[in-house]
Amino acid sequence: MMLSSDTALVLFSGGQDSATCLAWALARHAHVETIGFDYGQRNRIELDVRDTVRTRMGALDADWSERLGADHVLDLGILGQISDTAMTRDVTIAMQANGLPNTFVPGRNLLFLTFAAALAYRRGARHIVTGVCETDYSGYPDCRDDTIKAMQVALNLGMDTRFVLQTPLMWRDKAQTWTLAQETGGAALVELIRRETHTCYEGERTHLHDWGYGCGTCPACALRAEGWKRFRAQSGIAAS
Repeated sequence: MMLSSDTALVLFSGGQDSATCLAWALARHAHVETIGFDYGQRNRIELDVRDTVRTRMGALDADWSERLGADHVLDLGILGQISDTAMTRDVTIAMQANGLPNTFVPGRNLLFLTFAAALAYRRGARHIVTGVCETDYSGYPDCRDDTIKAMQVALNLGMDTRFVLQTPLMWRDKAQTWTLAQETGGAALVELIRRETHTCYEGERTHLHDWGYGCGTCPACALRAEGWKRFRAQSGIAAS
C-alpha cells in the first residue's frame, strides 16, 4: 500500500481538542479525512455535534472545504462493555487509589490509534493526527508523548509502513490550544469551537458558558474554562 504524504486522517471526537487538530490538519494537508468512535461513552452527545462542526469548519475556508474528505465512525461498543469507568457508566467522577481519575478508560487511545492506522492504511493516509496532550490533561498515561512514540513504532513495524503520528497539542496547555485555533482560523474558528464542540464528561448541553456548553464542574469543563479564561486575558477578548 502506497501512503500519500498529502493525506491525513484526524481522530475527531467532536470536542475542542480534536476540532482544533482538524483545522490544523486542513491548513497543512491536501486531503483530510476524519474518524470517530462510538464506544458507549457517557458523553456521546459529542458524536452528535461532529457533523455540524465538520460542515461549518469546511464553510470557513474554500480550501478547507475542498480538502475535507470522508468521515468514518466505528462501532467500538465492546470497549464500553469491558470498561468499568465514569466514561462508560453512570457513576460519580472521582480520583482512584492509583492517582488517575475514574474517567480513564484503559487502552482507549491505544485501540483508537490501532483502528485509525488500519483505516489510514486502506485510505492511503500517511499522517494520523490526534489531539492527545500531556501539558493540561487528567494524567491519562495513553496521552503521553512516550506512549504515542511507542505506538508509532509498533504500528509501523506491525503494518510494515511509515505512518507519522502527529500530536499538535502535546506540549500546549488549554490556553495555547485556543490560541492555536485563533492562529489557524481566526476569530471565526474560535467561535465555532466555542459554540459547537462538546467536551463535558456529563454530556450537559443546555447552558452556554463563555467557554462553551457543559456542566461547568467536571474535570473536562474545568480545564476548558480555565484555558478560555487565560486565553481571553492574553488575547484581550471580551466576555461573551
